[in-house]
Amino acid sequence: MRFPSITGSLGLIGVTLLPITTAKILESTALNPCMANSGFTAPLFEVTYFPSNGTVAYNINAISTISGNVTAYAEVFAYGYRVINETLDVCSVLACPLTPGPLPIDSNNQISPSVGKNIPNIAYAIPDIDILVKVTAYDGDHNMVVCVEAELSNGHTVDLTAVQWVTAIIAGLGLLASAVTSGLGHSNTAAHVAANALSLFGFFQAQALIGMASADLPPIVQSWTQDFQWSMGMISIGFMQTICTWYQRATGGMPATLLSSIGVTSIELQKRALDYTMEYAHRIAGRLAKRQAQGTATGTASTTTVTVLHGIKRVGFRAGIETTNIFLTGLAFFIAFAVAVSVGVALFKAGCEGAVRAGWLKSDKFQEFRSGWKIVLKGILYRIILIGYTQMTVLCLWELIERDSAAEVVLALFYLIAMTVALLWAAYKVVRIAKKSVNMHKNPAYILYSDPKALNKWGFLYVQFRATAYYFILPVLGYTFLKSAFIAFAQGSPKIQAIGLLIIEAAALVGVCILKPWMDKKTNAFNVSIAVINFVNVIFLLFFTNIFNQPTLVTGIMSVVFFIYNAVFALVLLLMVLFASVYALYSKNPDTRYQPMRDDRGSFIKSQSQLTTELDALGATARGDQRLGYKLRDLEDDGSDSYSNGSSGKGGNARVDAAGVPLPPSTAGSGAIRNEKYGGDHMNPPLSPVDPSAPFIPSNNGPRHNSPAHYSDAAYNSNNSSGFYSPSRSMNSASPTPARFGGYDRTGSLQSSRANTLGSNLNSGYARPQQGGQQPQQGGMPWQRGAGYDH
Repeated sequence: MRFPSITGSLGLIGVTLLPITTAKILESTALNPCMANSGFTAPLFEVTYFPSNGTVAYNINAISTISGNVTAYAEVFAYGYRVINETLDVCSVLACPLTPGPLPIDSNNQISPSVGKNIPNIAYAIPDIDILVKVTAYDGDHNMVVCVEAELSNGHTVDLTAVQWVTAIIAGLGLLASAVTSGLGHSNTAAHVAANALSLFGFFQAQALIGMASADLPPIVQSWTQDFQWSMGMISIGFMQTICTWYQRATGGMPATLLSSIGVTSIELQKRALDYTMEYAHRIAGRLAKRQAQGTATGTASTTTVTVLHGIKRVGFRAGIETTNIFLTGLAFFIAFAVAVSVGVALFKAGCEGAVRAGWLKSDKFQEFRSGWKIVLKGILYRIILIGYTQMTVLCLWELIERDSAAEVVLALFYLIAMTVALLWAAYKVVRIAKKSVNMHKNPAYILYSDPKALNKWGFLYVQFRATAYYFILPVLGYTFLKSAFIAFAQGSPKIQAIGLLIIEAAALVGVCILKPWMDKKTNAFNVSIAVINFVNVIFLLFFTNIFNQPTLVTGIMSVVFFIYNAVFALVLLLMVLFASVYALYSKNPDTRYQPMRDDRGSFIKSQSQLTTELDALGATARGDQRLGYKLRDLEDDGSDSYSNGSSGKGGNARVDAAGVPLPPSTAGSGAIRNEKYGGDHMNPPLSPVDPSAPFIPSNNGPRHNSPAHYSDAAYNSNNSSGFYSPSRSMNSASPTPARFGGYDRTGSLQSSRANTLGSNLNSGYARPQQGGQQPQQGGMPWQRGAGYDH
């Protein structure tokens, strides 16, 4: 194929990814010099080719420093493979010999029909097509005087606003569904949906981080990863950009004006290293470049300045954000999201209370949330910090390098330190509580899940993992911080960045495959598959850095493969989370879809409002979940004794937890739990809602309907360190001993306050202690063993 003129060849040069259009076009909005001191530059370059009528519309403001006759050549590369190599007829358009000066062109021209015939129709349909046009010119001595190139765009792209909205809505729906089902008491469903939604959000952020890498990403990879930049706060709103620019000026910064100069500046998005001098290549290859030419009035002298954008700045520019506003934009959206969620929780609480008063909502709906909504709100804010930790770590660390203004650096340090300390403190509390639970009950799930306050506040760190992997949040935080540091600090070293990310992802994949820390097999498979895709993506990223010097055709093919398998995988994850969320919201009993956890967390999470059967009530008794309001251990107390005795650790004042359910008693301490309702300082056993005459509770050799059991002072002998009545029954007495009711015997006489017992709903699961201070027999009932009462 032969191009009739240089202006005709320019009609096939293009770069910017534009919204989808049904018309067939090939266009360009930038011209990129591919050699140092190129004799032809174009600060403004807009060319569009319409194959339907063979018209080329161009608006070019070029500057030439060439004098004399030149010979020009054009090469066209499709996905790195050269498909056209033709000689251009320069003198057919421009007067020869050429003279230095400006070359303004603003008109429409017809080109040869042979040009359109040689372009296959598929070139107008493939999104983010990877076609590069390169034009070189030589003087009479065969010295290269011009080298320019650009990329073609057909107007089709996978960078779609609709995709961004759909992914954001489904991820948010998963988090909302988990919160609603948790408030309705379906803890198992809530844990599964929340775990999958958080993993899906993490996958979106991993995709966004690939786009923020400084490697030479092909167009389709840039566009695909741009779909997920909303998860990193890269959302452009006009008034917010104005506020960010004002704030930067007010704090001594110098705002960038890249977006405002698009009308007079050529913008290009490059994707691969170019073949010219190394000094210039490291500034151009793989980066988005802004070129602004400043010439004299006669155009005899000109200088071209180049502003190089890559990685995070490239992402910000494509999102419509000035490069100096990227950090403030991400920070503002993080804060706005946290505030919006807090206001939403408060309004939901007020709405629930109003609906209950009006009779629109049953009083037992969202009962635990309504009684402890402040604790729930704290847990939600911690979860928001965890979700936004990747975003804020990358942006804060990157801002320490960019230093847009002194105030922004201070904000970056503050939020980075505050969020890291908050998450580490929460992780420390979880580890501390779990270790205490192991020491006291031989099971970390006991306190982690039986205490509503700990579960609502710190549960976001461990509910997605099995009980014995409560510590896994620490490796997750370390993984996030290291990955973010490589993205932020290695913006100028794409190969080092890719190698570091490869090592991190490999270690993460090996770790999750060996430990399998999530709650069940399905959740483990869900997260391991994400880890596999993340690892493969980093391998592709390593190829995109051209570290192996592979042919450009290989890079082009890999970019298409990258898009296909990531799009399919993301679609599968979205459908899974969407189905689980909808099922959780519309099913009457969504817990039936999930198997009980092996760590038996469900038996500890049961609340008093969910006691619908005798077995539930018996489980509550085993956990010590009574309604009589005995003293509560304070899990927030850092005192070493707060887990081993009945004191609160803060002045001895007991507090009621979020759900109004006291903590289960410990059997390892020496203190006695006090029942203030029945005797103040006098020690009493906890009550059970189980009917003492229930047939599955063995009685003491007597008829099933005996008088209530009698508790004597012998139950509090010095060897009973738990402070409870012994759960074993006396086997020596042939007949039941007369019982006491609320401190009175059957004749109405007041018994000793030291032996004050419980009322008519006395728990028959607790054994009648032997008389005369004898040691009670060990063993207890089967439901007592393993629940913390047998040691």
